[in-house]
Amino acid sequence: QVQLVESGGGLVQPGGSLRLSCAASGSIFSIYVMRWYRQSPGKQRELVATITSGGSTDYADSVKDRFTISRANAKNTVYLQMNSLKPEDTANYYCNADVSTTATLRRNYWGQGTQVTVSS
Repeated sequence: QVQLVESGGGLVQPGGSLRLSCAASGSIFSIYVMRWYRQSPGKQRELVATITSGGSTDYADSVKDRFTISRANAKNTVYLQMNSLKPEDTANYYCNADVSTTATLRRNYWGQGTQVTVSS
């Protein structure tokens, strides 16, 4: 089994920064694409950022030039550096990853989420 555990959420003022982390643990053979999603009350879950095992990245238009996704493959960890935060960035942020536990078995996993609140 594989677990994804997020950390780093909290309360921050508009214009501030936060860095989220998501560490994968368990019977990991390889980790492929890693993603950050977010969801706020009454809204659909939104894909925020994606990073491949090779380091290619993609972002939602709403966070481009403000958020940066990165990963430390040796630590099975993905990060989301969030700068110039706005109240509309307030949401529960979820880590998501495609992980194989053997050479042939690949599944998609979710973390439990970490709350980010942007407010003065």
